[in-house]
Amino acid sequence: MIHITINGKVVQAKDGEMLLTVIRREKIDVPTLCHHEAVEPSGACRLCMVEITKPEWDGWCDYVTSCLYPAADGLIVNTHAKKVNELRSSILDMYLARHPKSPEIRQLAAEYGVLKTQFEEVVDGDNCILCGICTRICDTMGFHAISMVGRGHGKEVAPPLNMAPTACVGCLSCAKNCPTNYIEYNMENGGLTIWKKDFEMVACTECGKTTITKEFAEYLSKNRDINIDYFRKCDECHRKELAGTMGRISNWDREARS
Repeated sequence: MIHITINGKVVQAKDGEMLLTVIRREKIDVPTLCHHEAVEPSGACRLCMVEITKPEWDGWCDYVTSCLYPAADGLIVNTHAKKVNELRSSILDMYLARHPKSPEIRQLAAEYGVLKTQFEEVVDGDNCILCGICTRICDTMGFHAISMVGRGHGKEVAPPLNMAPTACVGCLSCAKNCPTNYIEYNMENGGLTIWKKDFEMVACTECGKTTITKEFAEYLSKNRDINIDYFRKCDECHRKELAGTMGRISNWDREARS
């Protein structure tokens, strides 16, 4: 274990552990848009930037993205230094210009005093901030159904050739983890539509509630060694069944002892 100082407090960390992990463990609020614990960090949003220095640096300091910078013994970290807050405000100012209709961006920008962008707004700008969480999660799960395509202002997240991706199983991991709720999907009449692809949903045999797509259930059964019959009931009905089983076991145990 090593020791670093965060906002004047000496804390323990593992050598090489990313600063953001240590900061959040200390319950310090540092904004992020592109970070997700399930995937490797990318540093795309730049909002988790912090100020670092060391006693031997003679007053010199640097500004780094905490999700990608490893902890080192003796490091001194300031998560909300004046310069750090100014950098975050500038970044959010640019986000607000490109995504003026995003409630998430507007709220975060307001927290740093940016109520109106000083740049020219992209009036028809969408809410995709190109953080890459969706594509990284999709790749980590092994589907590779969507990716970043294009360059510059035209860069976007899309399936191959902007057509319904054959590799997509409708797991919704991309949409559920998008920090700005950009990825749209539609669930109705026992089906799901996402990325222009239609899926059949599995319905619980007990209550009729739809759970996951048929394709996702088959994928999990084949690749995660889960019996396909498991998906015939929703989580709530599984819990009720387990509770009933445990109740019968408990009653049987009491009766056996009496």
